[in-house]
Amino acid sequence: MAFDWHSDPITPSTPLDNHYRATQNVRRFLTAQCGPKFKLNREFMAWVRSGTPKTMGEVAAEWTRRHGNPL
Repeated sequence: MAFDWHSDPITPSTPLDNHYRATQNVRRFLTAQCGPKFKLNREFMAWVRSGTPKTMGEVAAEWTRRHGNPL
């Protein structure tokens, strides 16, 4: 059964899969992990969708690395 990016609980260990979508659920998770200044942009989404296996924790860590720790 595929992960439902709209409603399944997301944790730092949630792996990105071929069905990944930048849903409101994903944005809520990343805002909680990265802080209120979190927002997606094309360059970052290209990195997320690059095909390299990664987890949502790694996605949050990369955003924080690129933008500093806003928390």
